[in-house]
Amino acid sequence: MTLESEKLLFTTPEHELLRRQVRRFVQSEVVPEATAWEERGETPRSVIRRMGQLGMLGMRFPEAYDGAGADTIASVVFAEELGRSTFGGFAITILTQTDTASPVIAAVGTEEQKRRYLPGIVSGECLVAIAMTEPDAGSDIATLRTRAVRDGDHWVLDGSKTFITNGVNADLYVVAARTDPGARPSHGVSLFLVEKGTPGFQVARRLDKMGWCSSDTAELVLEGCRVPAAALLGEQNHGFQALMRNVQNERLVLGAQALGEAQAALELTIEYVRQRKAFGATLWDKQAIRQRLALLSARVESARHFVYSVAAMDAAGVDCVKQVSMVKALCGELVNDVVDDCVQFHGGTGYMKGTVIERMYRDARVHAIGGGATEVMLEEVAKRL
Repeated sequence: MTLESEKLLFTTPEHELLRRQVRRFVQSEVVPEATAWEERGETPRSVIRRMGQLGMLGMRFPEAYDGAGADTIASVVFAEELGRSTFGGFAITILTQTDTASPVIAAVGTEEQKRRYLPGIVSGECLVAIAMTEPDAGSDIATLRTRAVRDGDHWVLDGSKTFITNGVNADLYVVAARTDPGARPSHGVSLFLVEKGTPGFQVARRLDKMGWCSSDTAELVLEGCRVPAAALLGEQNHGFQALMRNVQNERLVLGAQALGEAQAALELTIEYVRQRKAFGATLWDKQAIRQRLALLSARVESARHFVYSVAAMDAAGVDCVKQVSMVKALCGELVNDVVDDCVQFHGGTGYMKGTVIERMYRDARVHAIGGGATEVMLEEVAKRL
C-alpha cells in the first residue's frame, strides 16, 4: 500500500503527516537495528529518548506538560505504524509508554504528579509501566490481591504482579492495589505511583516470552513497600473505574497495532509469492493462493476502516465501549489468521527461525490474549447487544 492509498475518511492532513514521520523513523532507525534488540530482550533507552526528542511520546498529553494535545485518531495512526515495523516487542514497549501506562496519570493525577512525571515520560527520560495483572488475576481486575494499608503519612503495599511490560527497566510504575477489602470486588481498588528503588519494591525476575522479544517483561514483588500518601493516584477506592476508562484507549491502540502487523505481513507475503517459483510458475500464479491473499486483504482493509471509525467516535466523546471491545477481539483474531496463512505461503522458509514472518507469527499470538483476551472482549460485546 502507498501512503496515498492509505488516506482514510477520518484522518486529516496532520494525521497523515504523522504517519509519514513515524514510518520514516521506523524504516531508518528501527528496522535496521531491531533484530539485535530481539536478542538483547529489550528496546534501548536511547531509541525511546530519540522518539521523545521527535515528539512521539506525548502526543495525547496537554501542551502544558510538553505534549501535543492530539486526538484518539493520532494514537491509532501511531500504533498502526509501529505495528508495521514487524517488531511487535518494540511496538508494545513504546505503546505501553504512550497509551497504556501514562494516560491514567494524565487523566486522574494531581497537578503536582503531572508536573513531576509527565515531562519525563514525554521526553523518554522516564520509562513507565502499569502493574495490574497478578498470578491469579489476569484480565479480572476486580479480584486483585495486592493490598495497600494506610500507615500515618504513608501507604504500605504488599503483593505481586506478573506479565508487566517494561517491568524490568521502568523508572515509574502505576500499581493497582486493594485499599478496601470489604468493598464489592469492583470497588475498593486504588492506584499508586511507585518509583524504582523504593524500599520493599523489587523486580523479582525477567520473564522470557514466545514473542515480543524486544520488550522486557517482569514479575514484580512488593513486600512492605512504603510510599508517601501523595503517591496515591486518583481518588481512593476508585482505581478500578480509572483503569476501566484507561483500558479503552489501550485496547483500541492494540487493535491498531495488530492491524499494522497484519498489513505488513500481507505485503511481505505478496512480494514473496510473486517471486517464489514452484511447479513451473510463481506461487502468485496459483489461483488458490492469490485469492486467499485477496480475501485477507479485504478483511484487513475492512477492519482498518472500522478501527478508524471507532477512534473518531472516541475522539468525539461518544460512548464506544462495545465498539472498542469489538476492535480488540476482531483485530487480535485477524492478525493471527493473516500470519498463519502467510507462514503457510512462505513454505519451509516461513518455519525457519530468524525469518521476518516467523517472528511475526510468534509476536501475533499474544494479540488474542494481552490487553483483554478475545473471550473477555466478546463478553463485553455480548452484554451490550
